Amino acid sequence: MMRSLGAGGLLMALAGWAVAGPSFAVGFGAASAWAITPEDAACHTDLELVSRSGAVAPIALISDGEHVALRFAKEGMPGEAFLPIRIDGKPYSNLVQRTGEEGLAVMNLSDETLAALRHGKILQVAWLADEAVSASLAGASQGIVDLRSCGVQVAGQHRVREAELDVQRAEARAKAVADEQLAAARAQTAAAEAERQRVAAETERARAQAEALSAQAEQQRAVAEQERQRYYYGERERYDSDRPPPSAPEPAPWGYYRPYYSPR
Repeated sequence: MMRSLGAGGLLMALAGWAVAGPSFAVGFGAASAWAITPEDAACHTDLELVSRSGAVAPIALISDGEHVALRFAKEGMPGEAFLPIRIDGKPYSNLVQRTGEEGLAVMNLSDETLAALRHGKILQVAWLADEAVSASLAGASQGIVDLRSCGVQVAGQHRVREAELDVQRAEARAKAVADEQLAAARAQTAAAEAERQRVAAETERARAQAEALSAQAEQQRAVAEQERQRYYYGERERYDSDRPPPSAPEPAPWGYYRPYYSPR
């Protein structure tokens, strides 16, 4: 599998090829110009291999500019295989890997295989259909160069878009974290304010209770003072009422004369 394309990007490119169908057929005697079609992260060109009976087996060459792969559809393909293709009768074996789509597989072409494709005349595959199929490689030399050139540009644009998306995703994650932290700070501030108000209310309630108790104690002291004074004066009155009246003064001794002075 091509590293730059990745499984997802290559699969999208291959799926697009499967839906759109071949845009240019290269068979025996076909024109040499290859039609290159940009995809999301790569470019592809479609080829049709034909058997002696006339059965057609479509394939596609896909490139991200760095690698070139051959994509095909075949039921029952194993997860991985090492299969040959023939160029001018000479076999070139390459690793085949099945993609996530049922029946879709990709053969990663080595540099040796690509060189043979660029300079060869006939591509033959014996295992793709019920009988061997083949196609002309007329125009392959320039076609592969164009395919890779297109892949370089498309993959570069794809990387730029992905980088922009990564930045946007990172900014979104940073904003989400900042919003979460801000919400947490606001929640903490609200909780602290609620606690402050609760403590203030408790303090005010305790102060009011203390003042009420102080006033009650003062009232009790006043009542006690009144009771004490009432008791004191009541006891004195009882004491005074129980005392005998004072006796008349005794007369002065005999012969004592108190002189009288008339006022002037």
